[in-house]
Amino acid sequence: MNQIPAGFGPPPEPFEPPSGGAGADAGGGTGAGGGGPFRGRTAGVLAALAAVLLVLGGGAYLTLGGDGGKDAKDAKDAAAPTGSPSVDQGDGKGPGTGTDTYDPNAGIQPGEARVWLRDNQTELAGSGAAQFGPWQVGDVVIRAMYKEVTAHAVADGQEKWKLSLQTPLCGVPRHPSATGKLVVGVKETDSDTAHCNQLQLVDLTTGTAGWKVPVPQENRYDTANELEMAITGDTVAVARPAFMSGFSVTDGRRLFGTSRTNGCTPRAFAGGSRLIAIRNCFPPKEPVSSAQMMVEELDPATGGSKWSHTYDKGWNVGRVLSVDPLVVAAYHKEKKTWNITAFTADGKVRSQSDAAFGVSGRCNGWGNSTGYQDCFAAAADADTLYIGAGKTGDHLGIEDTLKVVAVDLNTGKEKWSTAEQPKGRTMWPLAVENGRVVVYVAPGVGTAASVVSLSPADGTAQPLLQSPAAAAGAEGVFFDHGVRIGWAGGRLFLLNGRVKGPEPSVVSRAILSFGK
Repeated sequence: MNQIPAGFGPPPEPFEPPSGGAGADAGGGTGAGGGGPFRGRTAGVLAALAAVLLVLGGGAYLTLGGDGGKDAKDAKDAAAPTGSPSVDQGDGKGPGTGTDTYDPNAGIQPGEARVWLRDNQTELAGSGAAQFGPWQVGDVVIRAMYKEVTAHAVADGQEKWKLSLQTPLCGVPRHPSATGKLVVGVKETDSDTAHCNQLQLVDLTTGTAGWKVPVPQENRYDTANELEMAITGDTVAVARPAFMSGFSVTDGRRLFGTSRTNGCTPRAFAGGSRLIAIRNCFPPKEPVSSAQMMVEELDPATGGSKWSHTYDKGWNVGRVLSVDPLVVAAYHKEKKTWNITAFTADGKVRSQSDAAFGVSGRCNGWGNSTGYQDCFAAAADADTLYIGAGKTGDHLGIEDTLKVVAVDLNTGKEKWSTAEQPKGRTMWPLAVENGRVVVYVAPGVGTAASVVSLSPADGTAQPLLQSPAAAAGAEGVFFDHGVRIGWAGGRLFLLNGRVKGPEPSVVSRAILSFGK
């Protein structure tokens, strides 16, 4: 039976919205508006956090990893943020346009975490461009978009460096290597119809470009407009429809080409401490509708198979929620259900259970055919998966994930769940750090975003960070369906999944951060 964690009572009485207009996002306009600054002192801040904890019983640190804590360990190979501020290029309070006076720190109270905010300044056509990241390396946080890779100071958001690429991005791994090297896919030319067949090394520690190599065609059908990519150790694995390749991160050498385990063709990869392949299996002389999907672990040096697991017909692998331990979400369209499978280190099924709760399509793959590591609301330790959840709906992907559910990886059963937050206060468990489950809580009506942590035993919560009330408007335009989140050194990073070019009186929020 599901249990409400100890210490949870009914939701507290709603806060009276603070007076004043500082919370209105002068530039965003489309997000949830915040109230003005709190009029109380530190006690007001503590009361706000206490109210959050009473309702959700949980909180979170945010991490750039998603590998059951192992990526976070590997990331220590790159220097931790120093927190040293940049040379003063402005007061850092505005969104970076120079004319917008919106201040997310207006009325900041003692104990609240100061916010910095930056907007996209790059000219983009039409609907804009996708953003990738954030990646923290040393004292900078990095994002990639269109034909550029940009680093901001962790402490204040000032631009540290920007690397221009010759052609647009068309494939980006979820994580760089442990040494801060990122290999991206770039198009052959600037044309919208250009093939995605070039790999470019970017050194995130220096902001410089390294080697560039083509992805060799394995036959005349080997073409793609985008690549599915993952990095494990010194290997970057590249998947496109029915083909795959592995390359050395160090020098770009091709390490392996396409393999067909049991006749199954490559589809995508998930990386981190292990290299996981997702394959399509088409039985001979049977219709495409009878295809099955396979999950497989590969040797990153050779591409050889260590083990594989084939799902029953009708099941679609949707997301890799954790690489170590390996936890995979799959869904069945006709049965209108989805499940969670945990695997042992040697590929045996540890547990498999149909989920009795709903999650975002970003976390079970429903309506999302790419980005197999793009669930930013799940974390795992050795024995438990923690995932942002909500009530089931008409579709397998739901909008409101207002609680956290803990799933026992040994049995597949729910261990506990937090109480639901008010509408809009989406919960994003993102890491297990220092023995606590780390959760980001999105802003709500009149309430700014916060970071809290949960006990893995029963979900009881402790506050970590509270952003100022005035920041709620800007935080609200980092929408759930596309936001990418990172956590490093006690600081939260929100990255919009898509940005538009600058227009008169309109800004496109690119990255926001608050923390210690």
